[in-house]
Amino acid sequence: MESYDVVVIGAGNGGLTASVTLAQKGLQVLLLERHNVPGGCATSFCRGRFEFEVALHQLSGVGTAENPGPLRMLLDQLGVLKELELVEMKDLFHVIGPGGFRVALKPDREQVVAALKEKFSGQEEGIELFFDLSYQYAYQMLSAFYFKDPEPSREKFPVLYRYAYKPAIEVLDELFSDPHLKAVLSSYWGFLGLPPTRLSFAYLAMLFFVYIEYKPFHLKGGSQALSNALLDRFLTQGGTARFSCGAERIRLSNGNVAGVVTETGEEIAARYVVSNASPVTTYTGLLGPENAPESVLREMHGRSLSPSAFVLYIGCDCEPRELGITGSMNFLAAHTDISDKNLLDMQRLELGDQFLAVSCYDVADPDFSPRGTCQLNAVTLKYGEPWLRVPPGEYHQVKFRVAESMLVRLESAFPGLRGHIEEIEAATPLTHMRYQGHPNGAVYGFEQYTKDSMFFQPGRKSPIPGLAFASGWTGDCGFQPTLEAGAAAARTIIREIDGK
Repeated sequence: MESYDVVVIGAGNGGLTASVTLAQKGLQVLLLERHNVPGGCATSFCRGRFEFEVALHQLSGVGTAENPGPLRMLLDQLGVLKELELVEMKDLFHVIGPGGFRVALKPDREQVVAALKEKFSGQEEGIELFFDLSYQYAYQMLSAFYFKDPEPSREKFPVLYRYAYKPAIEVLDELFSDPHLKAVLSSYWGFLGLPPTRLSFAYLAMLFFVYIEYKPFHLKGGSQALSNALLDRFLTQGGTARFSCGAERIRLSNGNVAGVVTETGEEIAARYVVSNASPVTTYTGLLGPENAPESVLREMHGRSLSPSAFVLYIGCDCEPRELGITGSMNFLAAHTDISDKNLLDMQRLELGDQFLAVSCYDVADPDFSPRGTCQLNAVTLKYGEPWLRVPPGEYHQVKFRVAESMLVRLESAFPGLRGHIEEIEAATPLTHMRYQGHPNGAVYGFEQYTKDSMFFQPGRKSPIPGLAFASGWTGDCGFQPTLEAGAAAARTIIREIDGK
């Protein structure tokens, strides 16, 4: 029987950074991945002459060499920063709304405030207060938790304590009367999976802060380039990776992790396992519910799954400006309603007037697609459960009907798009479920309700000795958080080993 110090299950963001962190420490690490390439969501696929980016829209926490963000520092520590070509996006986001409404924001606080003041007369004071509040919250949250203030208190961090659990809609309603402005400032809710009625203001504040102060980035070669660089670094540090080889079961001995059994039936001994899979899959599948602590099952039972997504990947035979696309990140809003209507829209199969996010990577990087072309990633959030109820014989009919509805919406924003489409592919929640292995294809793990926010998360370490988690399911969702999650999970194991 082969033996390793640690087996990492899954080569997504968290699994890769966990593997590199552990291997750099000199531990013997085996990485198992059931797909034939690394990356999970941080990957790409080819159709015709296009290599499509799967999921990365804006990479947060990067910063510049002069003002490095936490993700840049992590990538440097992992030894992959020099292998990556980071592309800074010059726009924060564009909003295209009903009646020809448009606003373009840059990743600069002064420009954002000035642009919003010009667009929304009579809302000037609220705009200043919103960004003052967001920045105060961000500074206090970082001081208390990132820099680990030894004695955080309400007196020391009043904004943090007042707004940590407050729904975003309450702050927006307090500061603004214009529904268009509230819709614009809540646009980033699509990156988190819950509308402002259910989402904590804390998340909106932090997103504006990190994207403005550390700028939004993409990568030459897309997110697959990052996954490849992390894998290469892992291998050069002595790690072992097996692809097309998933884990079937986590072995226990006297309640402690003892190793894994692969899908081919091979038994591998290990003192520790890092799971890049969801806790739901890990506890009910890899371990079996009979081995899961009652407290864990009870905690998971009290949480709900995030939405999945319906995505169109479109390759066009022209450059972005020919389609009227001038922003890397575009939000298409058919209305200004930021109420629970959005939850109901996500629970339906049909698209309707649902909120859309559209990325065009070629705006920031003209070489991202073949010369003279561009690619679009158009996504809307959809819960997976309604798609599970679609009869297999009707699946493709429903899929293409929703795709057609999305194309109609896209062409209303970018006239002439349909006539320039060279390649197109659609992904439904069932696609995400199949490729990611997540229950119902949930793309953000558990929903980020206030009760499940960063202040109440169960942490990376499992009650089962030797098991740790490395994904957005036990922390915040998104690329930066999951990359950081893997390194954090690895450090918990390293501390435990060093403590022995």
